[in-house]
Amino acid sequence: MTKKRLKLLRKKEKEKRKAANRKDPRSLTVKRKKGQKFANVEERIKTKLERARIKEAKLVERLKRYEVPKIQGPEVKPHELTGEERFFMKKMAQKKSNYVPIGRRGVFGGVILNMHMHWKKHETVKVICNSSCKPGQVQEFAQEIARLSGGIPIQIIGDDTVIFYRGKNYVQPKVMSPVDTLSKKKALEKSKYEQSLETVRHFIAIAEKELELYYRHNALYGDSNNRNPGSILDGPTRKDLEESGKPVKQNNDLSCNSFPPGLSEIKASATYEDLSEAEDDSKVEDLSLSESDSEDDHLSDLDDEESRDSSSAMKTSSSAILGSSSIL
Repeated sequence: MTKKRLKLLRKKEKEKRKAANRKDPRSLTVKRKKGQKFANVEERIKTKLERARIKEAKLVERLKRYEVPKIQGPEVKPHELTGEERFFMKKMAQKKSNYVPIGRRGVFGGVILNMHMHWKKHETVKVICNSSCKPGQVQEFAQEIARLSGGIPIQIIGDDTVIFYRGKNYVQPKVMSPVDTLSKKKALEKSKYEQSLETVRHFIAIAEKELELYYRHNALYGDSNNRNPGSILDGPTRKDLEESGKPVKQNNDLSCNSFPPGLSEIKASATYEDLSEAEDDSKVEDLSLSESDSEDDHLSDLDDEESRDSSSAMKTSSSAILGSSSIL
């Protein structure tokens, strides 16, 4: 490859990337000014909300390009099937493994085409939604597919599977992909815009809640920007009392002079409580020690008495033995 051809190839690739970026939902964001600073929290939240609402309006406008006018497809006649036939179709569809997946693109021309391809050899087909399918969305997909394909929805299994029956007098259409559906590429673009719109709306709801909580906080505690951070713990200082004209009381207590104003009483009371608790603990320890000493003394006295009794008993027994020997 020559240098000229290589340059042309790179230029084409660059143009493709630019065209893809123009259709990316991220290109619709409102860029903020560099180095922008906010005076308070309220201004920051309001600015974000304004930018998000502008993006929401742009996304709604962009999604209108992908709207396709609906055309009436083949007529659906669900009353033709009896109960026994419906039961037989359910069991047959559950045993077979043929299915058509629905991904993030949703229902587009390719899904209907795949269903008609399956209906060449099978009477039933399962339509399975991927993890992108939301709860309750299967019913919408079932109605849309029935309108476009002319199949009969027999059963909805859980939140992700629908069984379709092709009908008794099924004839394969010449154009299997309906006209009023999107192509694979446009369906993907639409899904990206829908996902971005959902995210933006979720962000707007959170930002509005944050703003409401901020207003409630200000109503209860006042504006945090105008409040001194230490005013919650500290009481009025000497300077504040002098400015208000109230007399300043001098505290001669040595234990409280070492603490700053406002916190001195709290800390002094805390130290007093600690000292009193320490004294109580020492008294309890002294009482326990005295009780243990008295118990030890009592036990020693009992031991002495027992030893004395045993010695006296030994003496009497020995004297009795001597008397008996002298008699003999």
